[in-house]
Amino acid sequence: MNIYVGNLSYQTTEDELRDLFAEFGDVVSAKLIADKFTGQSKGFGFVEMSNNSEAKKAMDELNGRDLNGRSITVNEARPRQERPRGGGRGYGGGNRY
Repeated sequence: MNIYVGNLSYQTTEDELRDLFAEFGDVVSAKLIADKFTGQSKGFGFVEMSNNSEAKKAMDELNGRDLNGRSITVNEARPRQERPRGGGRGYGGGNRY
């Protein structure tokens, strides 16, 4: 199961995230999302766990827990929505007279 983890401190590492969730079961992967230009964490990431019941227990137990001075948000990740790529016409995209 893929789990969203938000409101992370910018100092949180992938190893810390993996260790936190490993208390509840097998962690397949832990990935922090970073700005592609600066490399700075965006304050959220994803953890994948192989066992759904362990993942649900982790979500229940960890949502709202303090990690590095921040109360983290933990819930099931939703599939990524495709964002429309702009046509270069500004905010409205329509004709302006």
